[in-house]
Amino acid sequence: MPATNSRFFDELAKLMTNAAGAAQGVRKEVDTLVQAQVERVLNNLNVVKREDFDVVKDMAEKARSENMKLEARIAELEKKLSPQ
Repeated sequence: MPATNSRFFDELAKLMTNAAGAAQGVRKEVDTLVQAQVERVLNNLNVVKREDFDVVKDMAEKARSENMKLEARIAELEKKLSPQ
């Protein structure tokens, strides 16, 4: 009878291992499907990706800095040209 119990528990352990593996596979599949659905929804909403936003933000900051420099330079040149 002890061999029967041991065999029963071995089979039960195999079954649990297989169930755990199947559950992990299902979880990965569900994660992939959810991620794809979220990306689809965000694309439909025309949401900007963070990387794209950061690039445009950096460009705007650089342009603002250049504009400030140019404004100062123009003011200086106008000051030199104005009759006193």
